[in-house]
Amino acid sequence: MVVYLLFLKTCELDTGLCPMNDPLPVPHEWYQQGEILIGGVASQILYHFTKPDFREHPSEELYNFPEVLIKFYQDILSLAFAVKEINKSSKILPNVTLGFHIYDSYYDGRLTYRTTLDLLFKSHRFVLNYHCDTQKNLIAVIGGRDIDTSSLMEDILGLFKIPQLTYGSFPPEESDTSRVHSFYHMVPNEVLQYTGLVSLLKHFQWTWVGLFAPDDSSADFFTQKLESLFSQHGICLAFTKKIKQIAHFDDYSRLGDIIDRIFINLRDDKVNARIIYGDSMTLVWLRTIIFIGEFEKRWDAFKKVWITTSQIDFILTGHQRNAGDLQVFHGAIAFTVHSKEILGFKEFVQTVKPHWAEEDEFLKDIWEQAFDCSFTNPEESTNDTGACTGEEKWESLPTSLFEMHMSGHSYSIYNAVHAVAHALHDVYTATMKNPVMVTRKRVELQDLRPWLFFPFLHGISFNNSVGETISFDAKREMGGGFDINNIVTFPNKSFQRVKIGRVGPDGHEGKEFIINEDQIEWHSGFNQVLPISVCNEHCQPGYQKKKKEVRFFCCYDCVFCPEGKISNQMDMTDCFKCPEDQYPSSDQTQCLPKTITFLSYEEPLGICLASVAVSFSLITASVLQIFIKHKDTPIVKANNRDLTYILLISLLLCFLSSLLFIGQPGKASCLLRQPAFGIIFSVAVSCVLAKTAMVSLAFIATKPGSRVRKWVGKKQAYSILLSCSLIQASLCIAWLLTTPPFPDLDKYSVSQKIIVQCNEGSVAIFYTVLGYMGLLAIISFIVAFLVRKLPDSFNEAKFITFSMLLFCSVWLSFVPTYLSTRGKDMVAVEIFSILSSTAGLLGCIFSPKCYIILLRPELNKREQLIRKTK
Repeated sequence: MVVYLLFLKTCELDTGLCPMNDPLPVPHEWYQQGEILIGGVASQILYHFTKPDFREHPSEELYNFPEVLIKFYQDILSLAFAVKEINKSSKILPNVTLGFHIYDSYYDGRLTYRTTLDLLFKSHRFVLNYHCDTQKNLIAVIGGRDIDTSSLMEDILGLFKIPQLTYGSFPPEESDTSRVHSFYHMVPNEVLQYTGLVSLLKHFQWTWVGLFAPDDSSADFFTQKLESLFSQHGICLAFTKKIKQIAHFDDYSRLGDIIDRIFINLRDDKVNARIIYGDSMTLVWLRTIIFIGEFEKRWDAFKKVWITTSQIDFILTGHQRNAGDLQVFHGAIAFTVHSKEILGFKEFVQTVKPHWAEEDEFLKDIWEQAFDCSFTNPEESTNDTGACTGEEKWESLPTSLFEMHMSGHSYSIYNAVHAVAHALHDVYTATMKNPVMVTRKRVELQDLRPWLFFPFLHGISFNNSVGETISFDAKREMGGGFDINNIVTFPNKSFQRVKIGRVGPDGHEGKEFIINEDQIEWHSGFNQVLPISVCNEHCQPGYQKKKKEVRFFCCYDCVFCPEGKISNQMDMTDCFKCPEDQYPSSDQTQCLPKTITFLSYEEPLGICLASVAVSFSLITASVLQIFIKHKDTPIVKANNRDLTYILLISLLLCFLSSLLFIGQPGKASCLLRQPAFGIIFSVAVSCVLAKTAMVSLAFIATKPGSRVRKWVGKKQAYSILLSCSLIQASLCIAWLLTTPPFPDLDKYSVSQKIIVQCNEGSVAIFYTVLGYMGLLAIISFIVAFLVRKLPDSFNEAKFITFSMLLFCSVWLSFVPTYLSTRGKDMVAVEIFSILSSTAGLLGCIFSPKCYIILLRPELNKREQLIRKTK
């Protein structure tokens, strides 16, 4: 019984990469007998490719120089190693021997169809017209490495419902399992690479990148998908360059034009991050172009960060070993199919010798080109090494030709072989559990139809030899993710992969994207400084982006942040305002904490105003004491002594009320200071009004027959005082009951400070209180002005006139000044108005009287009053 493992190799007939005298060559193959053979397909192993010395042979046909991609021979060895490992195991398929059959498709559609049909309808011996001489039962096929080969195989295998295990990462629309029922993907969906690329570029803030891709439909889809994702994350493709793998160089001028067009993009110093999408031959062609550019002394154009996708490997063909190296790709970042080192694989590779398996038709060509020797005619060897000894060492080859460590694709092939074997083992186990079928074990496996194999393959779940779980999800895709490697190259054409991260749903700490930046070794031209790949210089903190009138949104100008806003990071789209308790620094790069401010007793202004208030309070108290001491003198008794006392006490309280405005505002001080000031000042002005009114009425009452005489007396004076004061008191009480003042923080009036102040609650009532005081003052001024010239030795009217004039002037200038100031200056203006107007009343009304009492006592006599009256 046979289950095939088939690997297709590649040759491009449509581009002239195959011998023209044999347009459909007989495929190379490797057949190993076994009770069960598993069919599989691998691509990109053998190329017919020209030597790269284009300057010596500009018109040579490519097919004159057959080339082998030696590196992909590891894919075959990983399959052989997996089969050998299974055959030696007693835990899986006991007493059953696996075999394999490997074909070469030359990367041509006709040969892919032919080799697939060979699997279905013939044995390992080639028979014309696909007539079967020995019928084989094909259970599953492994392959291919690329979407084109896999799709061509599926065209035939899908008709027969044969499971196909692919080991290349394909675009999402090509991995639609609802459309392709036979596909099983051994690598994760390529969507992970898209998100990984975006995360990588965002991590390093590379927003201006270039793309090199082959000229095919898969590259078109990749470009469209990438542009869509990039636009969502603020990344732009500076250019997209399609690399057409031309077959002939007989038109050297055309080749020069192609190279010049690509070099326009290669020389762009702003685009330091370059993505390469496609297969390994895309990189081979790009390296060839760069090699020609290097010959023309353009080497300085290649200080770049190359980012490659998982289908690309860093390879050299056999004939390219003497045409430059891979130094230009030093520091590249490569997404690769996840892999782990399989125990024993390296030792297995070391046992592979030219005659280790006579059925291996690949090894002879591979050995000759790998070690640059010949098994047939030493004189035809490409150099002086002569004939192959067969003792050459695989480990002596540079890694660009062959790797001893298992690659991601080889690891996927290894897992695919074990997946098929475990599925067959499940069939074997199910058969053994049925007593009736035990004796028919071999018949059951031999007669198993491929479409009956689907549920067993889909349901497999096991741990491979390195402990990783192998299983398929609902979309028949293998879980896991992609490794991110840093490529460190060496002058001997070798390189080393250094794992620096991973992208996938099973990342550590729940992260889908992990990158260890410290482990990256950049191109030597960057001097280990993080490369920059942006359309223009970064906008520094304190600036914001302003879009240019160009197609790409990644290109912008940098402008200063508007006043009152900051930007504290580079490349900010918009500046932002600071929190309410902070303000922008002078360079608008950070927010600084605002200082809390109020008129305090500790600062000079507060100390000065408090000292003035206390001083005038003491002066007022002294005047009151003098008046009390000389209470029986005519000048004190004149014009209502009691009103004089009330006026002095109210003036004293006015001075003291100003102290409520100094210090940090609290609930009590805010409630008291404006109403107390309003009521006390109203009492003082009411006293002045009462005194003035009494003087006027007294002289009117002295006229014969005047009826005003009954209105002259202390009662009338007290009535004026009480009525005027009660109106103001009523206003203040209503103020406190409806919208009382309260402590508040003003965070906006002064940019760098938070003002602790008293919110007046109702501005209308506040100005009503001030307006009422002004009304009383104006009435007092008018009355005093009218009686200022009455004949009285102790007539206060003219002094009251001056005091009211000063009072009104102070408070009229107070209003605009108060409205134009902020913070503690506003409080200082009000305190100054209180002190100056109160001092004006005290000075204008009481200084003349104190002068007479203290310095001219001879004038403070009744006789003097009567004499002057006469």
